[in-house]
Amino acid sequence: FFFRALACLIPQLPRAACSAMSSSRPSSEMESYIAAYAGHTRLKRLQFIAQHEPTLRAEALRIAVEQARQGVNTALYQELCATEGCPVARDDAWVDSVEKKASARLDKLESDLASHKTSLVKESIRMGHSDLGDFHASRGDFATALKCYVRTRDYCTTSRHTLSMCLAVVKVSIHMGNYTHVSNYVSKAESTPDAGSDAVLTAQLRVASALTALEAKKFRAAARKFVEVSVELGTSFSEVCSVSDVALYGALCALAAFDRAELSERVVKNSAFRSMLELYPEAREIVHDFHSSRYASCLAALETLRP
Repeated sequence: FFFRALACLIPQLPRAACSAMSSSRPSSEMESYIAAYAGHTRLKRLQFIAQHEPTLRAEALRIAVEQARQGVNTALYQELCATEGCPVARDDAWVDSVEKKASARLDKLESDLASHKTSLVKESIRMGHSDLGDFHASRGDFATALKCYVRTRDYCTTSRHTLSMCLAVVKVSIHMGNYTHVSNYVSKAESTPDAGSDAVLTAQLRVASALTALEAKKFRAAARKFVEVSVELGTSFSEVCSVSDVALYGALCALAAFDRAELSERVVKNSAFRSMLELYPEAREIVHDFHSSRYASCLAALETLRP
């Protein structure tokens, strides 16, 4: 029964995390919860809450629209405003203003890139493609952003350039749900000289690998990657997930895939991952209950995480 419960829960982990928050915390805590995320992910988390928790819909949409106006993704802004129950009217004047500025910005970036190509300075060309990628990503056009980031590959002259390119591709590919690209560019980054000397980058790549395995329902592989993520991750990957997400996903995947000996060695006795679990007390207690054979308490806690 326990493993059937986990089997139902794990494929929907991202939903479970949001659902658990929205159903158990008052709206006054929503901004505190959403502060753990940045950029597109912050807006999509709020949108999810609005779609799945009627009691928090208006508040979630209000915050989402407010956050969207701080960026330039007018398509998502309009989508949020058009959602049933949104308490904020669409500001067409703001949309038109942002669109005009974005168009002018795009023209400038493309002109700069053309000039850089004429000069044949590799670093300038690389930065030109990267700036275009950043622009399209900020607009929510991840497919075009991906093409721009990939084009920087031929102009990378240092390991740091290659790692930066790989990480940019990984992030937009996760937003697109293209985990084949994620896997390929994580592998490329890991094989790049100097990759292992950056603890934050290593943590980010492990999270990306874990999410790829989770998407493929390879729970053991996902668990092993999640529990290897160090606290150095901090807020550096908040455009993708929070450290609390890593704790929850890692704990549940480990419970589903590890035998008792492996759970003890890789999770319970793993001081680094224990630090992560402290950031998500509910996940910590589930692991401890299971490890201590308190199955009734463990199952009751798991039930609260069902989406």
